[in-house]
Amino acid sequence: MNLVNLQGEKIKEINLPNQFNENYHPNLIYRAVITLQSNKRQRYGAFELAGKQASAELSRRRRDYKTAYGHGISRAPRKTLWHRGSQFGWVGAVAPGTVGGRRAHPPKAEKIWIKKINKKERRKAIRSALSASINKELVELRNHKLPKLYPIALESKFEDLNKTKDILNVLINIDLKEELERVEERKVRGSKGRSRGRKYKNKIGPLIIVSSKCKLIENGKNLPGIDIVEVRKLNAELLAPGSLAGRLTIFTEKALEILEKEKLFM
Repeated sequence: MNLVNLQGEKIKEINLPNQFNENYHPNLIYRAVITLQSNKRQRYGAFELAGKQASAELSRRRRDYKTAYGHGISRAPRKTLWHRGSQFGWVGAVAPGTVGGRRAHPPKAEKIWIKKINKKERRKAIRSALSASINKELVELRNHKLPKLYPIALESKFEDLNKTKDILNVLINIDLKEELERVEERKVRGSKGRSRGRKYKNKIGPLIIVSSKCKLIENGKNLPGIDIVEVRKLNAELLAPGSLAGRLTIFTEKALEILEKEKLFM
């Protein structure tokens, strides 16, 4: 991997840790991403008494008062709207096929959305996604605009930057100007989501991996499409958004050292 300084100049080539030697397993990456997404889902369900709060007890017995016996009507539950002596006006209620009735199979809040994955499978999926992130062909399939020196790592001084504009300048220096322009474009969603706080569809940009918590993580939040994460907090969804591996990923030199020294995800 090419090690580059903040001016975009190549310093040297460095060896990658063993985590990057994993074979590409798209099915395993898919499982890991779906597990993460399902664990973030919020439970939802219909109100338990929805459509059941009407009094719709209608007798079918011959000699009962207010009975439907002999009226030649279906056995759907009905509520009484009016009556004139022993003559009644009914309307269907409670049953799924009636106006204002319950739903036949409503979503239930007790449904369990959580999925599980084996520890070794999860780690293998992260290693597989890491190896895919340095594969130019897979990265180009995600429509990223690659710099000439890709795969790329930045010197550790990058983690000390305090301002968003300084981070932006470094990314332009390492030939990511086209990628940043691509990510800035966003599309207006053409569906109900426009009125539900999801008006725009944003594109996924580069992932920057740092060694530890630093000011860079906070200052980079204003850059659209870019995620900055600590190396110890890596997961399959960050490396392969939507379960499609090959995200354009930039490491700092220190992050690679921690990855190798602590044998993360092995």
